[in-house]
Amino acid sequence: MSVILASAGYDHTIRFWEALTGVCSRTIQHADSQVNRLEITSDKKYLAAAGHLHVRLYDIRSNNPNPVSSFEGHKGNVTSIAFQQENRWMVSSSEDGTIKVWDVRSPSVQRNYKHNAPVNEVAIHPNQGELISCDQDGNIRIWDLGENQCTNQLTPEDNTPLQSLSVASDGSMLVAGNNKGNCYVWRMPHHTDASTLEPVTKFKSHTKYITRVLLSADVKHLATCSADHTARVWNIEDNYQLETTLDGHQRWVWDCAFSADSAYLVTACSDHYVRLWDLSTSEIVRQYGGHHKGAVCVALNDV
Repeated sequence: MSVILASAGYDHTIRFWEALTGVCSRTIQHADSQVNRLEITSDKKYLAAAGHLHVRLYDIRSNNPNPVSSFEGHKGNVTSIAFQQENRWMVSSSEDGTIKVWDVRSPSVQRNYKHNAPVNEVAIHPNQGELISCDQDGNIRIWDLGENQCTNQLTPEDNTPLQSLSVASDGSMLVAGNNKGNCYVWRMPHHTDASTLEPVTKFKSHTKYITRVLLSADVKHLATCSADHTARVWNIEDNYQLETTLDGHQRWVWDCAFSADSAYLVTACSDHYVRLWDLSTSEIVRQYGGHHKGAVCVALNDV
């Protein structure tokens, strides 16, 4: 179980894959709804699946097909989930316009923050004391858990939905992507809160919707996924120059995950396939087939 690769989407199943062989090793039925997002806890014990109105937590190491816990309380699709470093609490965002902080051990809402629009993604700052979220109205908000309030709000482009954001693992930067294909980058000063964001650059990464932006763990690469049927990888150290375009998807690319060494990228696509790409060659190394509807989310832990 050193490499955990999971995917899900519109066919109401969660699939675990043997990353090297491409064999589906386990399928979990998620009958209630499609799955919008998957997240693996850092200890590799649990997989969280964000669906319609709820988040389900599954035990990765057991064959129990039922969730070990369920987080109820959202009134719309849950769009993203993130775990605190020790997996003690979890945060979720939803189309219902709220962000909720949950106690993982006894599934209950600890905090509830309101946007005035559907929230597309929330991330936890590496300092574990702040949340950063983006919404359908094009706002980015920073929430201070200590002060229990929103401490900053940015609107890069009026009335342009921000679909995704990513915070650097070292807390040095924030990236967000919008429906016009634009990526925005901010620098976050070290050892302070995220509320002091300095604009670094804006660049056009795709001609259509950006569905996901993701910084690699080493903060050297930025991956972007799009409705234009491609995923792209950008070189952060070389002023966001395009490193590679991953062609071969037949439809919208919804989600992606870097390998721990940033040498590979896994993508999930509406064409039902999950793909493993070698970023040095831009070639498909492995194709994971088995979903019979669009694959919209993928989770990888190969640390």
